[in-house]
Parts: sequence; C-alpha cells; structure tokens
Amino acid sequence: MVAEKLRGARRVVALTGAGVSAESGVPTFRGAEGLWRKFRPEELATPQAFARDPVLVWEWYDWRRQKVAACSPNDGHRALAELGRRSFAFDLVTQNVDGIHRLAGSNPVWELHGSLWNLRCTACSRNREDRRAPLPSIPPRCECGGLERPGVVWFGESLPSNVLAHAFEVAGRADVFLVVGTSALVHPAASLPEVAGEQGALVVEVNPELTPLSGLVDLRLAGLSAAILPRILDAL
Repeated sequence: MVAEKLRGARRVVALTGAGVSAESGVPTFRGAEGLWRKFRPEELATPQAFARDPVLVWEWYDWRRQKVAACSPNDGHRALAELGRRSFAFDLVTQNVDGIHRLAGSNPVWELHGSLWNLRCTACSRNREDRRAPLPSIPPRCECGGLERPGVVWFGESLPSNVLAHAFEVAGRADVFLVVGTSALVHPAASLPEVAGEQGALVVEVNPELTPLSGLVDLRLAGLSAAILPRILDAL
C-alpha cells in the first residue's frame, strides 16, 4: 500500500523523532539516560540555566556531543536519504538535534529544534558549525569574544519560524506523510501529520511503540525504522 502510493506521489514528507536516532545508540532526551549527574534535561535546556551557569550547561552539551559523535547512521537514516533521491519532491523534517540525517546523506534537513553542532554567539549572533567533540574549551567563545551557546531550541524558546512555516506548508501539500520514531507528544511538530491527513495525504506511522497518533493514522507499521523503511524502499 505504501509503496504503491509512493510510486504515484508528487511530494513525500517525513517527520522523524528521537526513536530513529535511538536505533543508532543516541541516548533519548527523556529515556533511561536522561538524568545527567543530578540534573534532568528540563533543568539545563533553558535560557535561565545558561544565564546562571553557562559552564554547567556546556558541560552537559559537550557530553551529549561526544555521545552523538560515537554514533553512526542506521538503515532507517539511510533509507530516508535514499527517498530524498527519488523522483518525487521529498522533505525531511526532524525533531532531532544530532545531525545524523545529514551524515546519512539527507539534504536538506529541516531541523525544527536546531543542531548540537551549531554554535551561536550571544553577543553578535554569529552562527557557526563546530563538530569537535570534546570542545577544546568550555564555554566556547566567538571570534568577537562573546559567549557562544548551543544552536538548539531551549524550553521557553520559539522554533525557527522559517523552518516551522516550511514544515506546515509541505505537510499541507504531501501525498504521503511518514511519521517515524516520534512520540507525537511535542507540539507543534505533532500537529504536522494531522495537517497532512486533513489535506488528503496517506499518513503512515513507523514506530515500535503506540503513540497518541496511532489511532488516527491511515496505516501503522509497528517496528523499528531501520527494519521497516528499507523494506518500503525494496518494494518501490
């Protein structure tokens, strides 16, 4: 059913979440490894925490960067990258900040929550990519001398308006919408499949766990993305 719909599709959109990267060994934000030292992510991923103790916040992010740097794309990441090379227009929207979709060859990747590998100066707003892990100094400094922060969206901050607007625009024009490895708990990303479905897209969930979307999608494929997505490609 999915392959048949994909063959006739003009636009396909995939929304990915932490489950895809967990299959590569990336610790999940709220999973068993969510506690770092005595802090929970919700205590550190805020502008207020950074203002109070930028060294502590950066130590946590540097630990996360090192964890991610040891991980590689899995077959789910690679299958999504291959979908991007097919004849239909393809948009990959992710809630993940680990950058593994890019390593797998996906381009462009619409990162709703930013990237661990981007650094933004709090003084001059300059953005730069730095994939060193660990970082040579904590906290990192911009060439202007200003303090740099992780280029991610923290609790209490707005998602990048251009990325969010693009995600909703393509969701409304999708023929097939894949929801892969996301808990469907975090809004506004969790609204994207609903928008696609309202406009007539075939909405397919790929997830080993039940989510709030499971009873609403057109098709639920229970299992890991690294197992299911390559089978969909093989059927094309």
